[in-house]
Amino acid sequence: MMSTHAPPLRGSLPPEGADPAWGGPAPDRMSGWLCIAGLGPGADAQITPEVTQALAEATDVLGYIPYVARVAPRSGLTLHPSDNREELERARAALALAAEGGRVVLVSSGDPGVFAMAAAVFEAMEGRPDWQALDVRVLPGITAMLAAAARAGAPLGHDFCALNLSDNLKPWSLIEQRLRAVVGADMAVAFYNPRSANRPHTFEQVLQVLRETCAPDRLLLFARAVSTPQERLLWVPLGAAQADMADMRTVVIVGSSTTRRVGRFVYTPRSARAA
Repeated sequence: MMSTHAPPLRGSLPPEGADPAWGGPAPDRMSGWLCIAGLGPGADAQITPEVTQALAEATDVLGYIPYVARVAPRSGLTLHPSDNREELERARAALALAAEGGRVVLVSSGDPGVFAMAAAVFEAMEGRPDWQALDVRVLPGITAMLAAAARAGAPLGHDFCALNLSDNLKPWSLIEQRLRAVVGADMAVAFYNPRSANRPHTFEQVLQVLRETCAPDRLLLFARAVSTPQERLLWVPLGAAQADMADMRTVVIVGSSTTRRVGRFVYTPRSARAA
């Protein structure tokens, strides 16, 4: 019978009796594969056919609890949900399962290469030539910022960048340094993980930096839960922006100085000379 409650994450230690230099079977004995897949922003219609096919073939699916919950249970599939702060452990577990012959899909929301699990897998592979020999593929997905931008019009129509505002893996000083550099370059920017219950003050600091360096009419998009029934889009000028307009399900897009409204849409002209 299919189980949705898997054993604790594996992969941190070599199996008993394994060659310490490999930590597992030799590459020519590895028949499994690992796909690091993006589930898109929320709607099933925005999951790519490539990811759907990988999930249909998988023996194991690993990921953060709410992302794994998006995968339908079926016979022959084991679901391995885990906590959000267990990225490296999750990556090692996925690689270990693939090394044992499993057909493994490691899921992220959005795109797995954007502030998500792809980088964690490659970090886990460092120093492990056995894991580096595995069949590992990254399957792209629609990111939150692109889904939000499409709903709004084309706010990322010219140069832009993305910043993760979480300070779990980097200090606030580095976030502020990068934020000021982006504002100084006059690019649109998408903010991921803007505000959480554990750090409600961080986004207010971001807004303060923007107020110091941008005009009060600079446009901000608060896009929450895009493509789901809870979707909410709100465009406001910087002068009216409040920190509590964002949470962890929100991506915030800050326009450049040229970003403007046209009818019900907002776009950034492709020419940097546009006024």
